[in-house]
Amino acid sequence: MSEAVSALAGATSKGFVDVTEVGLVGMVTVRGDLGDAEFGKAMSAALGVEVPEARRMLVTEGGKLLWMSPDEVLFVCAHAQAEARISTLSEALDGHHHLVANVSDARAVFEVSGTGSAVREALAKLTPADMRPSHLPVGEVRRTRLAQVPAAIWFDDENRATIVCFRSVAGYVFGLLAQASKPGSELGHF
Repeated sequence: MSEAVSALAGATSKGFVDVTEVGLVGMVTVRGDLGDAEFGKAMSAALGVEVPEARRMLVTEGGKLLWMSPDEVLFVCAHAQAEARISTLSEALDGHHHLVANVSDARAVFEVSGTGSAVREALAKLTPADMRPSHLPVGEVRRTRLAQVPAAIWFDDENRATIVCFRSVAGYVFGLLAQASKPGSELGHF
């Protein structure tokens, strides 16, 4: 069996914000009726965290649980733990209509970090989503686009955002983020 490798081998770019391909990250998608109390209870017991409200992210010891849509959450954890999480979730959700899948190797993860409003400035160049703190606060997840491709964005704190995209477009997204953060291209909007 081949060894897992990240999409861009930890590529980095320095500008008015720093862009880093994070490397291997575990991601388990869970689809089902999130509004069903029994489904939510079973999933929560397996993950140790309640079902998040719409567009929210909850942090637990083992990772982060992100609301992705009315019938989907994404559990982000250590890459090596994703398969074990699938077993635990599949067992807990037995008897409920659901899908649990390891999407770790189908995604790429980037961290964009900087000070002040720099991270929001760089991302605002690439996405139609409103990057103002009042519209995308820390702890909220936004599914949107970066130029021509789908992505999910959340702020871990005011100086650090995480971007998740399909692995097949990782090079394109990295190039977008690097270009948007070139020194001298700050917007001064925020």
